Amino acid sequence: MLVTYLEASRDLCETDSILFGAALAVCRIIGAKVSTAGRATGHSSAIPAWRRRIEERIAKARALIGRLICFRSGNNRPRIVRTVRMAFAGTNVSLSQPNITQKLTERIDDLKQRIAAWGKRIRRYTERSTRFNQNRLFQSDQKRLYESLERPMVSGTGPAPNQADTVAFWRGLWSEPVNHSEGPWTEVVASQCAGITHMDPVIITPDDVAEAVRRAPNWKSPGLDELHHYWLKGFMVCHSVLARQFQEALNQKSLPSLFTTGITHLVPKDQAILLNSTDVFLG
Repeated sequence: MLVTYLEASRDLCETDSILFGAALAVCRIIGAKVSTAGRATGHSSAIPAWRRRIEERIAKARALIGRLICFRSGNNRPRIVRTVRMAFAGTNVSLSQPNITQKLTERIDDLKQRIAAWGKRIRRYTERSTRFNQNRLFQSDQKRLYESLERPMVSGTGPAPNQADTVAFWRGLWSEPVNHSEGPWTEVVASQCAGITHMDPVIITPDDVAEAVRRAPNWKSPGLDELHHYWLKGFMVCHSVLARQFQEALNQKSLPSLFTTGITHLVPKDQAILLNSTDVFLG
């Protein structure tokens, strides 16, 4: 069925849509999850379940410490008393016994020690995870590692730049035609290059397409078409169609906007630029 649609494809845009539809159909047939959130623009910040549980324990313990301190200070509201009784449930401690203040202090100290132990566990995990990620990044991209060490990533808390102003600013830079000065030296270079033998015509074959996608990562972030390289490797019947359409685009010296349009990310260098970015773009 895929071959029939590919043979009827007229250009690269249609082929891309056909392949995306085929990939989506395969995912639905096998019951795979399909993300509709679009391309990811940042690193994943998923928190492990065990860490969330520990953070919940810490929050509950801190709330309980606050209630115990209130009761020790003489606050006898029903809600406070009920919480204190639950804190001593299963023990032989009674709220009316003479040394209840000492028992409250011991219970508060015990909770503080537990919070410290839980926090230390989270810190150990964070430090180990940071070392692991830095070691892996050092092996793959040392420049990026040193940049992250010199300029740690910050999350802005101020107002975000206005999208319309940002788009207008960069469109004014990139969309304006550039008039280069044609000096006499260009004619000299052109005359010197007149005797250079032209390159032989490039012939794109299905094997070339297969070799190009073979070396590409399977699940790296896709382009605007949201089509991963995995599907270009799996749908081998598309290689001949892609080779033919790439050859036509090369001969016609034209490419669809799908291949020439990208995503621009605004990454401020520091917190001050993030807070004042709107003024920068307007100026």
